[in-house]
Amino acid sequence: MARKEELARMWDKTLDYLFNQRPAFERQGASGYKPGLDTTIALDRLYGEPHRRFRIIHIAGTNGKGSTAHLLASCLQECGYRVGLFTSPHLVDFRERIRVNGRKVSRNFVMQWVADYQKKQLNDYEPSFFELVTIMAFDYFAWRNVNVAVVETGLGGRLDSSNIVTPELSIITNVGLEHQQFLGDTIEQIAAEKAGIIKHGKPVVVGNADGVVRDVIKAQAKRLYAELKFAQDNPEVIDAKHRNGMLRLTTQSYGTIDCELTGDYQAQNANTVLVSLNLLKRLKCRIKDACVRDGFAHVVENTGLLGRWMDLGTNPRLLCDSAHNPSAFEIAMRQLRKERRGKNLHMILGFMADKDVSSMLKLLPGDTTFYFTQAQTSRSMKAIDLQAAAAHQGIKGETFDRVEDALDAARKNADPQDVIYVGGSMYVLAELLKALGYGDQQDV
Repeated sequence: MARKEELARMWDKTLDYLFNQRPAFERQGASGYKPGLDTTIALDRLYGEPHRRFRIIHIAGTNGKGSTAHLLASCLQECGYRVGLFTSPHLVDFRERIRVNGRKVSRNFVMQWVADYQKKQLNDYEPSFFELVTIMAFDYFAWRNVNVAVVETGLGGRLDSSNIVTPELSIITNVGLEHQQFLGDTIEQIAAEKAGIIKHGKPVVVGNADGVVRDVIKAQAKRLYAELKFAQDNPEVIDAKHRNGMLRLTTQSYGTIDCELTGDYQAQNANTVLVSLNLLKRLKCRIKDACVRDGFAHVVENTGLLGRWMDLGTNPRLLCDSAHNPSAFEIAMRQLRKERRGKNLHMILGFMADKDVSSMLKLLPGDTTFYFTQAQTSRSMKAIDLQAAAAHQGIKGETFDRVEDALDAARKNADPQDVIYVGGSMYVLAELLKALGYGDQQDV
């Protein structure tokens, strides 16, 4: 017991160093954002450039890059590859960010890696949280001898810490207005930042892009002699329907695929993944159709993905989703209207203060009971401020300082046949899942 308690204290100390002693955008917002690659490059060299020891698929985009990364990793895992997966943010456990074949990095590795780093000298550089964790992930993947790593950008692309890599394939899911304070005021500027992950002579797949976004990406790909495929132009997914708790996809090359991720927006992510897999086949990767179907059918089991149109209980039905910007939120609200089927709807909502909250409030369904809450982070919009913003648009609701308090209230008010939806922010979802006991943090 004493040993277990000592390990728990060491783990808490490690997390405190990472989260509270390193600048972190996820916690601090703008003051924790560090653009530029100099620090990451210096740190990478300190560890012997581990990212050069495995193949990489690099993913950027405004929406869907996490689901795309998990779907792709699951398919490659089913095809027999040892697959590293680096994503952000985590929902329940820090170790969700770094996985090999779905298994989270061990506590022991993280604690030893941080202790080792603290003994090293990085001259004049002071890494941020994300810079440090990026190199930790690459070092872990090298140590575990992965064949391929699926790497999701944190913010943007061109200046993201992960952009020190030269991937076998780059993927840009889509481009929308986001993080304008960092990426630029216009859609053209943001598209250029996302297109910054394109590398010389390396192919790129774009999930969905039109107009000026398409023009910006095409120009960058041409400049770098990179083969470019727009997944929407020759779609693999012909049709998508909900059936038996799965999203059934009719495809051009892979027959019928049942996808474990059931959000309507997953059809577009699935199309991006399938077009990417076709390109990887051409690059001589071992991709078998049956493995792809298994990868889609078992993506949650294979990769541990949480929070994407996720059912958490019945009587009343408890549903959560990670949509947190207007373009994704619009699709989620459209699906929510369909799925409530005349039932009473209770919505627990919380947003980050730096998001376009006004636009998302305009998308909310009518005839709904609202519970306004906030995540326990300084970036979160205060529940009382959210209530005021909603009232300005004629929407009324109670406020709750904690997500679990809002959930308790909704459950007390809801009848067994009602629907409770929780969303607006990944951080609200994180606190919901923690309150419900998700995420085993006990294994070392």
